[in-house]
Amino acid sequence: MTAFMTALTFVILAEMGDKTQLLGMAFATRYPWPTVMGGVFVATLLNHLLAVVIGSYLTMFIPLQYVQIIAAASFIIFGLWTIRGDELNGEDKDTHHSPFWTVTIAFFIAEMGDKTQLATIALAAQFANEMIPVWLGTTAGMMIANAIGILVGVVLGKKIPEGLVKWVAAISFIFFGMYGLYEYLPHEMLTIPVMAGGIVVIFLAIIFVAKLGGNKLPREQP
Repeated sequence: MTAFMTALTFVILAEMGDKTQLLGMAFATRYPWPTVMGGVFVATLLNHLLAVVIGSYLTMFIPLQYVQIIAAASFIIFGLWTIRGDELNGEDKDTHHSPFWTVTIAFFIAEMGDKTQLATIALAAQFANEMIPVWLGTTAGMMIANAIGILVGVVLGKKIPEGLVKWVAAISFIFFGMYGLYEYLPHEMLTIPVMAGGIVVIFLAIIFVAKLGGNKLPREQP
């Protein structure tokens, strides 16, 4: 259950404002929402099955502690990636297949190398002996996140509030990544200067990526 809930939570956070969520929202403006959700479900099942298999077998070649450190560091990267943001690059323009297969194929391709797939690989490596709960958790997370995107973006006729949602998701990723590094790095390395320096580097990286992506910290409207 821990693996399932962790995978569910992290993928929901990773998917908020992600390219594949934007893709689902775009398809939902053209096709019935059950068709879109069906295509998303099939594509996610196949794509994340591949991801959890890769992640689970990493521990056969890399010591578990190193995998855990890499996974923790990757969460910080996913947080920065979330801040930078994604955009569609024509993935929703396929008209050569039926609506269901158009959604399924486009979503599967868009998810290849995307941060939610990479997060799934990292989670599967972290929970190496719980491949099925991670697979089901990440799949459920994708369905929930895309259902939210479709509901907010289409049914209610509003965009997801990207500023607030992206920053909450990003900071959550970065926090858990920093906590993971604190937990798995050798404790003799975790001196006060090293930890303070790491925090400063991450803070500067957040500022740099936010400026690179044209994002600003969310502020209350007057």
